[in-house]
Amino acid sequence: MSEQRTNDDKDLPLRDDIRLLGRVLGDTVRAQEGEAVFDLVESIRQSSIRFRRHEDHAARRELEATLDSLSRDQTIDVVRAFSYFSHLSNIAEDQHHIRRSRAHQIAGSAPREGSLAHALERAFAAGLGSPELVSFFDTANIVPVLTAHPTEVQRKSILNCQMVIARLLDERDRMQLTPEEQDINQEALRRAVLTLWQTRMLRTEKLSVMDEVSNGLSYFDYTFLRELPRLYASVEDRLAANDRTWGALELPNFMRVGSWIGGDRDGNPFVTAEVLEKTLATQAEKVLTHYMDEVHTLGSQLSIAQGLVSASDALLRLAEASPDGSPHRSDEPYRRALTGVYARLAATYQQLLGHQPPRHAVGPAAPYAGPDELADELDVVHRSLTANGLSALSRGRLRHLRRAVSVFGFHLAPIDLRQNSDVHERVVAELLQAADPAKDYLALDEAGRTAVLLEELATARPLASPWIEYSEETRGELAIFRAARAAHLRYGKAAVPNCIISKTDDVSDILEVAVLAKESGLLRHAEGVLDVNIIPLFETIGDLQNAAGVMDRLFSIPAYMALLESRRKEQEVMLGYSDSNKDGGFLTSGWELYKAEIGLVDTFARNKVRLRLFHGRGGSVGRGGGPSYQAILAQPGGAVQGQIRLTEQGEVIASKYANPEVGRRNLEVLASATLEATLFAPRDPAPRPEYLEAMDELSDAAFKAYRNLVYETDGFERYFWESTVISEIAALNIGSRPASRKKSTAIEDLRAIPWVFSWAQCRLMLPGWYGLGTAVKAYVARHGEAGLARLQAMHREWSFFATLLSNMDMVLAKSDIAIASRYADLVHDKALRNRIFPRIEQEHAITVEMLLSITGQQELLDANPLLKRSIHNRYPYLDPLNHVQVELLHRYREGHQDERIRRGILLSINGIAAGLRNSG
Repeated sequence: MSEQRTNDDKDLPLRDDIRLLGRVLGDTVRAQEGEAVFDLVESIRQSSIRFRRHEDHAARRELEATLDSLSRDQTIDVVRAFSYFSHLSNIAEDQHHIRRSRAHQIAGSAPREGSLAHALERAFAAGLGSPELVSFFDTANIVPVLTAHPTEVQRKSILNCQMVIARLLDERDRMQLTPEEQDINQEALRRAVLTLWQTRMLRTEKLSVMDEVSNGLSYFDYTFLRELPRLYASVEDRLAANDRTWGALELPNFMRVGSWIGGDRDGNPFVTAEVLEKTLATQAEKVLTHYMDEVHTLGSQLSIAQGLVSASDALLRLAEASPDGSPHRSDEPYRRALTGVYARLAATYQQLLGHQPPRHAVGPAAPYAGPDELADELDVVHRSLTANGLSALSRGRLRHLRRAVSVFGFHLAPIDLRQNSDVHERVVAELLQAADPAKDYLALDEAGRTAVLLEELATARPLASPWIEYSEETRGELAIFRAARAAHLRYGKAAVPNCIISKTDDVSDILEVAVLAKESGLLRHAEGVLDVNIIPLFETIGDLQNAAGVMDRLFSIPAYMALLESRRKEQEVMLGYSDSNKDGGFLTSGWELYKAEIGLVDTFARNKVRLRLFHGRGGSVGRGGGPSYQAILAQPGGAVQGQIRLTEQGEVIASKYANPEVGRRNLEVLASATLEATLFAPRDPAPRPEYLEAMDELSDAAFKAYRNLVYETDGFERYFWESTVISEIAALNIGSRPASRKKSTAIEDLRAIPWVFSWAQCRLMLPGWYGLGTAVKAYVARHGEAGLARLQAMHREWSFFATLLSNMDMVLAKSDIAIASRYADLVHDKALRNRIFPRIEQEHAITVEMLLSITGQQELLDANPLLKRSIHNRYPYLDPLNHVQVELLHRYREGHQDERIRRGILLSINGIAAGLRNSG
């Protein structure tokens, strides 16, 4: 049987699910909107499929004529139908991935690449035993960080409907249903799709920061609170099975989930000290409620009678201290002990949050001073069960709860603070000038600023005075740092562990944050203790090129190195993928990030400081996204060292973590890639000098091509605003922060998210590929066939280059020049349009040609047939949405600003984002 036939057979359940969901959606449209609407949607669908499958240009003309003639009400119906089909297709694909993964495990096949089982088996095969692996986990620090960058255009209500549909599909897979049960399942599926159809897709109001907090915390319910403890248990069991002498192994906390939501102030005036405090309280409520629910359930399960089995003295003391005086439970010490644990949790809840929990305790008890006290009492229960022959009872819910307390504490997720260096600079300048009017900090050069800041750090004297009226900006920044200090005292230091500095240019940007930390007690001079990690973020191409030098100068300062001693001589550095891409294009951004990492690894090694890199990856390739496993393994040697943090942004959060099985798989991918990148030699040795030279040459040419188009072409800014939906995206209620950092239309001020999101909507994906074609063509012209052969060898032998081209391959496959040309027609100035779009069209063609010549593929995505089929199957449902969107934009911008037209545009944005999945 051919590989194609085998793949088709494997995909048969996926096609069956898509057909089922499509049929149910069609029946819903017919029943709710009438036969005429159903016939219209079906006619458009058939025309679009004919065109895509057979290049039937008559079908395309028919499709465009139909779409252009729709009434306003018909347009809304069509957009909703195709948008919801995209959502349903996503559900079916996710379910198919779960199905294939389970089938692989049931068949007893070797663990799949990317799973922790695969990474551990590889380690065992290499002769690494449990001691070496435990040593890795002792120092590992792997943290996906949820960010307040919402390109996630879905409402939570829509996501909830989708989760019901996913559960019903999963039920059909896992259970052998009777005919009656099949009917019940299908009826429930119809109800779920009907609910989805009648649920409003768009938000009526802009999200507040606390709305974003609430949305982000949903993923802890869906996935993190339960799946992360299970992941730990799985690793421990595999290590123990490999080496029986380890017994009941318990690893340290090597993986957590972080958050920027409620702490990221860069360009977001709505994140205040009050919002930070509310976020921390909301998180505490979430995690304490989880603990109380688990303890309550455990108490109902551990109905162990003392006369039938023994209990430890510590457990009996815990039971005696419980407020549970019921005679019915007098001989059930475990249940009584857990009732006491619940009572203390309820008291902790009231102490931290100021109100009683929904389920009251049976009596009063003292609150816990911190999560360690709770962990100690749960350990008493665990040890008593284990010592008395009941270890099986300690390995289920209790085991997972103990791990959850260890990982999540009373704060749930560590919140990073982030602010722009310009703000810190202005605040410190104001504080200094208020204290000494003769000091003009802003007029000083870098050396002068550093000297002033070090002088300030050398004294315990506070700089800020309660008797001086500072500007609103300064008051706000001081309040944030003080709120972080209060959070440390209330929830523990893990609650707010990091201060990130956007747009870090030099050493003074880092020392300014140290001064502000000193003002709030986060840096205590007398003790020589710094309670937070101060993390520079290098974002632009120039900043990346200077990163190693800045850190080298910072490490030459004895006062800063003394502070690092209190941080275990570990320093985190964040690298910005999104802004470097917007600044210099995809190829140059990727290359400068790679070189920056090499420089940082060398600098940190020379200064004997441990490096932890924080990768500011976006959701889309145009913002540094793409498959995490390959990206981590493609890091230069020494860049991982068991420690890595990376952002999870936008629609990627939902696609990765809304489903617990998919979420568990994605957590495993991060852990396994980090383990492999740390313990094993890089997949390929250090790149050959000629490869480095080739990349420098390609990057220089790609950078010039990209900058010339985006920043040096007269009128390009206007072309961008008129040929994309950027204006409409700015009006879409998808996040709490503005689309631009300043009140301007300048591309320099535009955030990377709407920049990439806009190009994705018009199916051009320009930030993910522009410049490569010109660069490769010039390189081959200069070096001839030997040059092309060198690039082909780089693709075969160098993971970094292969990953770069693989991501670009995906982006180009999702682009469509014919559809993009319709968006170009939105530009009013014909001369401007004719000057810019042909350049983009030509560069696209050259880029595809050059990519194929390097990779040896006949068509895009030949190396990834599963993704290729997925994208091609989506085209017939994406194309109508794009055509409708263009027509609506024409009408809207010509003055027909009917609310239905505006709503249709916003609905189409949602649908296209769903169809592309990683669009922004």
